[in-house]
Amino acid sequence: MSSLRPFCLTAWLAVRAAALLLLLSPASQSHAQTQAAQATPAPQQSADPASASPSQTAVAATSPDQRGITARAIDKVKQVAKSAGDVFSRVPCLSPKGGAKAMGSLPHVAGKLVAGQPVVIVAFGSSSTAGFGASSPEFNYPNRLAAQLHRHYPTADITVVNAGVGGEDAPEMMKRLQKEVIDVHPDLVIWQVGTNAVLRNLDPGDTAKLVEDGISRIQAAGGTDVVLVDPQYSPAVNQRAESAGKMVKLLGKVAELRHVGIFPRFEVMRDWHEKQSLPVESFVIADGLHMNDWGYACFAQLLGDDIIRSVGQIKLGVNVPADVRTYRPM
Repeated sequence: MSSLRPFCLTAWLAVRAAALLLLLSPASQSHAQTQAAQATPAPQQSADPASASPSQTAVAATSPDQRGITARAIDKVKQVAKSAGDVFSRVPCLSPKGGAKAMGSLPHVAGKLVAGQPVVIVAFGSSSTAGFGASSPEFNYPNRLAAQLHRHYPTADITVVNAGVGGEDAPEMMKRLQKEVIDVHPDLVIWQVGTNAVLRNLDPGDTAKLVEDGISRIQAAGGTDVVLVDPQYSPAVNQRAESAGKMVKLLGKVAELRHVGIFPRFEVMRDWHEKQSLPVESFVIADGLHMNDWGYACFAQLLGDDIIRSVGQIKLGVNVPADVRTYRPM
């Protein structure tokens, strides 16, 4: 018996060693390194919290070195997830004070929400609608807006369609207006436009005319509210300040003429910097143009607040017609 015990122990150790060698194979090491790399955020942005799974990385952690890599990866994932969840805890999203905002009510989308009917919102635009600069699709503004509305109306059937295509402006958007907007039969269209026209030195007047024609087509289809979103306040846009200023004014005039809402993104973002003293790099990524996770989140929050406020007006029986301009602090 005494001779059998060392043999059994040796056999058990051999099996155990083989298992450990399997876990320490290059494939396992590569997996752990990949998970650690995915869990590291890019500069000035948060990483996607879904890019690494603690349960997956834990499998590869066997040696002390591997345990160290895995532990750091898991810690980073936890930090990123927490950062994504409390994006406003570090820098609150505050409404601009003292600035006038022209905004009509949104009777169609508000009426649908009050009645408990399904609501479809189309976010139409270019790269800042598509979400360039966000660390994850979850953090682009249409998804942030959808999340806010779902939190506020947990039983409502709300769909937010992201119809943003990078690099486009009014001429390209008009080519897909019918298929990607009108044919969807949305209750609300949020049309972000004008930035690329400024960057390309296109005539702001031509852009405004195309946008006016586009709104007319949307309105002719019936049953749809429209909100225009003007260019962002950012270094790349501000280098063409004269053109940007004209674009902002003309889009405001189009909104007034066609009796639709306008979200003054340029003024809101300028307020962040000039009145709230936020460094530009705290809401714009390193390219000097696109918003980061915080910028998209605050933009979506303020836009969502307007939709929620309009629903509240309907519930109170205060149905402000879309062609009545209401000037109020945001």
